[in-house]
Amino acid sequence: MEQITIHFNLNGKDVTVSADPNKRLVDFLREDMGMTSVKEGCGEGECGACTIIYNGKAVTSCLMLAGQVDGAAVVTLEGVSENGELNYIQQAFVDAGAVQCGYCTPGMVLSAKALLDKKPDATNEEIKRAMSGNLCRCTGYAKIIEAVETARDVKGGGKA
Repeated sequence: MEQITIHFNLNGKDVTVSADPNKRLVDFLREDMGMTSVKEGCGEGECGACTIIYNGKAVTSCLMLAGQVDGAAVVTLEGVSENGELNYIQQAFVDAGAVQCGYCTPGMVLSAKALLDKKPDATNEEIKRAMSGNLCRCTGYAKIIEAVETARDVKGGGKA
């Protein structure tokens, strides 16, 4: 397949790269861009392991093609920390004990970030709905929801 030139913003930095436009975005981000936080889970958009933030919305990158990011803004977990420190959402996950094996954690954090960026005062029901696209096989979801609620309360003012 002929390569195309893609211009997009990755984790706050404008990049221009050549890519196979038909390569799955999850593979492009991991293999070509070195964003190893983007994980292959189910390959069907059901588990959330490959979640990224695409133009402000949490999406599964296994259902997108590399060519679709042309002109877009993409955030992976590598772009969430602040000055090399965990951001408030990541810290809430650690503090709540919501991290076990860690495989699903990047997608969980990005789903929470996409929600709290748009709705810093999200209700508990909105949090549950936003996180429903992410599967975790290690833990119950109570600590994950608790972590997102804590992050909301730290940053958004804490509506229950």
